[in-house]
Amino acid sequence: MKIGIVGLPNVGKSTLFNALTKSYAADAANFPFCTIDPNIGVVDVNDPRLQTLAEISQTQKIIPATIKFVDIAGLVKGASQGEGMGNAFLSHIREVDAIVQVLRHFKDADINHVEGEVDPIRDEDIITTELILSDLEQIEKKLPQLQRKAKSGDKETLEEMKVLESAKALLEDRKLIYDLQGDLTKDEKKYLKTYNFLTNKPFVYAMNVGESELSQARAIQADFEQRFGKPTAVVCAKLESEMIEMDDDERKMLLEEYGDVPTLDDLIALAFREVGLMYYFTTGIKETRAWTVRQGSTAPQAAAAIHKDFERGFIKAEVVSYDDLVATGWWNQAKEHGKLKLQGKEYIVQDGDVIIFKFAT
Repeated sequence: MKIGIVGLPNVGKSTLFNALTKSYAADAANFPFCTIDPNIGVVDVNDPRLQTLAEISQTQKIIPATIKFVDIAGLVKGASQGEGMGNAFLSHIREVDAIVQVLRHFKDADINHVEGEVDPIRDEDIITTELILSDLEQIEKKLPQLQRKAKSGDKETLEEMKVLESAKALLEDRKLIYDLQGDLTKDEKKYLKTYNFLTNKPFVYAMNVGESELSQARAIQADFEQRFGKPTAVVCAKLESEMIEMDDDERKMLLEEYGDVPTLDDLIALAFREVGLMYYFTTGIKETRAWTVRQGSTAPQAAAAIHKDFERGFIKAEVVSYDDLVATGWWNQAKEHGKLKLQGKEYIVQDGDVIIFKFAT
């Protein structure tokens, strides 16, 4: 799964990418299109529960879940018509599974804004409009072909045409195709998936604030989440980039000076969830690990994350929730208190489950 970092030029996308990946892989400069080719980095999904489990198990090694972030060139008004990076930019977005739309909230006279003034609401409108226009163009090219073919009465063509017409109406109302998902059948979703529409992806907003705004971060987050109706995180990319080379203790000490403020970990966790992923834990002396699975996975499907043989030979899963394992102290105590359950093939794995799989070789 890949999360695309999208936004206008000079909003802090590359700075954010470098902070996420704890690297200097992406050029971050005060001019448009300093990023040409996408930068890709693997990012840890930090979860304090891993450390707690590792302490209980006296683990030698901790392995968190990971996800890929992609830093994509800045978009400008008219991108759907070829302005700026144009079609190259849009093609890079098509390759990701979810979009983090970075919006500049901070003011800095030394960093130019491509639109002149800082206005995150206007910026969101520009970005979303360009994605919508690109999808509309794709639909308008395809619909006449389907309409001609549908005259034969072909059932699948009629169904596909109906789905595209619904998507077109949604886009013309300035809504995202992804918002249509809950009303579609499995087959209808299949038709949409073949087109890889830009607006048929989960959206997350990242409000990039200045250090002076961190004290208002929670209020900013609530305000824009209500405005956009989408999951929203607040980040200070500049501060996060300054902490790249700090160890955990130094980072913690610095953040404490700002009080209760959001961090990159909040954005990473939010993007991870929105793309439809979750993880369960295994823990022992050798390692404590978070295993990534799709939300709604059955126990055998979750076992396959460790090894395909675990899925093929699945018998049962011993499952205890993280909270119950920590509260009781260890596996045997959890069993004595009735907190450990034997689950079969139909069990839907929950976030934070701690699992031992039983399988036949």
